[in-house]
Order: sequence, then structure tokens, then C-alpha cells
Amino acid sequence: MTEELTQHLNDGVLWVAFNRPETRNALTFAMYDALANLCTSLPTNGSIRAIVISGNGGKAFAAGTDMSQFRDFKTAQDALEYEARIAQVLDDLERCPVPTIAAINGACTGGGAAIAAACDLRITSSSLKFGFPIARTLGNCLASDNLARLSDLMGAGRVREIIFTARLILAEEARAIGLVSEVLPDEEALMARAKELAQLVGTMAPLTLRSTKEAMRRRRAAIAVEDDDLITMCYTSDDFHIGIDAFLSKSKPDWTGK
Repeated sequence: MTEELTQHLNDGVLWVAFNRPETRNALTFAMYDALANLCTSLPTNGSIRAIVISGNGGKAFAAGTDMSQFRDFKTAQDALEYEARIAQVLDDLERCPVPTIAAINGACTGGGAAIAAACDLRITSSSLKFGFPIARTLGNCLASDNLARLSDLMGAGRVREIIFTARLILAEEARAIGLVSEVLPDEEALMARAKELAQLVGTMAPLTLRSTKEAMRRRRAAIAVEDDDLITMCYTSDDFHIGIDAFLSKSKPDWTGK
């Protein structure tokens, strides 16, 4: 763990928190890697029965990848390595041998939304704002495995709609479409319910849960498609760099389609 991704174990539940509140928990590569390492090294001896993932600071679960890390992207290889890295993190999260619960408070966008979608269960406070506003902000794209994961959760039509319009899904809509299972009134109630839910799933047959997780992951992995050309097209475009500069300078991008 790093100071940016904290953890503590309490009564068989591992509490993991993104800890960059000054940036709305924007994710650094080190935070992604720490989360993946946690999942791949988790013991299966019963000492940890569930994981709860949340964000510190009261305003965000995680507001996507820290945009400053994209400034040095220049080649197709930069883009492909980034997307491969994120895909591996999400795969490691899905392969985690115990149930994972995303306790979402506030903004949950970009990479943060991808992490929440890869968890087994999602509950939220009433302040949820979930989505991928990349068509308005950066001009990059989601890899096909992310699109498939989101389509499984809320349907392909809605995934297209929220990406094409760059709108964010609020709490009650998220519950209505099955993106989250519960909406709690505030962060305090959210974390209390996360504890109850983690303790509940921790009493269930671990191999039943593990086999269910893995079977569902394998089903989606079986229909993986080639998308390197699409990733390269977006990340090496003029528009991507226009989007980064506009985002960091808090201005509106002027898209060129090039």
C-alpha cells in the first residue's frame, strides 16, 4: 500500500480507500498498481472474507485517472501500454478471491467508475455521480472490455447514451437500472451498510462465491475483441492533446476530429 491507497483489516473485512482527497481521489499509476497487487496477493485462508473499496474526503469515490499523467503520451505504444495496464488492474480486481464491494460516495468517473464496475457489489450514497464524460473532456476512449463490462451492468444502449452525451448517472437512476443495489442517505449510512453487507457475504460459502465470480469473468473474456486500432486512433489524435490541455487549464476544448 501507499499513502494514496490505504487499508486496514477489521473483523475479517479489508477496508481499502483511495486517499487523494485534494484531487477528488484522481488515480495515479501507483494507486492502480497497489490495488492490483492487493488483489493478487490476498490470502485465501479465511482471514479476509470481503473487501470494501471507498474514497476518502467526502466528495469522491475516485474521479478517474490523474490527467497530468497523460501529458507525455506521444505514441501508439504509450496508449496501448496504458490501456493494457488498466485492463490488467481490472482483471486482477475481478479475479480477487473474495467478494469486493464498492461503497461509492460522490463522484465516480472514468477510471474510478471502471473500478466500481469491476467490483462484485456496488452501493452508494445519494450524492453519486457516475459516468465517463470523455467525449466532453479528453477525447479518448474506453477499451472494448470496459464497454462489455458496463454493457453487462446497464445495457449497451445506455452505455452509448451516457458516453455520447457525457452525462452522469445519479443515485436513484443507478438503482433503477441495477448499476447499484442500494442507495443510502449519506456517507455515514453508506459505510455502516457496507460493513453489514461485507459481514453478510463473508458468512457465505467462499468457493460458491469464487466460482461464480470466475465463471462470469470467463464468459465475458470469451468474447474479447481486437481494439488496438481504436485506442491508437483516439490517444494519438490531436483532439486528445487538445482535451488534456483544456482540462488542465480549465477551458473548453475545440475539437477538430483529427
